[in-house]
Amino acid sequence: MAHPSDRKYSNEHEWVLVQGDVATIGISDFAQDQLGEVVYVDLPSAGDVLATGDSFGEIESVKSVSELFAPLSGEIVEVNSALGDTPETVNSDPHGAGWMVKVKLEDAAQLDALMSAEEYDAFIVEG
Repeated sequence: MAHPSDRKYSNEHEWVLVQGDVATIGISDFAQDQLGEVVYVDLPSAGDVLATGDSFGEIESVKSVSELFAPLSGEIVEVNSALGDTPETVNSDPHGAGWMVKVKLEDAAQLDALMSAEEYDAFIVEG
């Protein structure tokens, strides 16, 4: 499956969609597929500050528990609290309603370290 080309991807399987100075972060379709049925998502609070590579929560599926890693630095301005009641949205719409957090982008140059959709698709094939 080709991943949406309007965002960047990390090697930890998070995606980033930048709109102005806000970056929305979620996990890729590949990641949700590998996890299986998502049953719980633990996310931080608005106002928390992330540094690139920091763990910012956990996602639990029927198969395993995995950490979420910040693909860039910034302050969390919004959290997808709907995932508390409907974590399965991560499976059904990982690139849309299944987003995790929105971060005020600290340094747009950090995006250069992330992969394009084409690079990410090649990355997961190489696995």
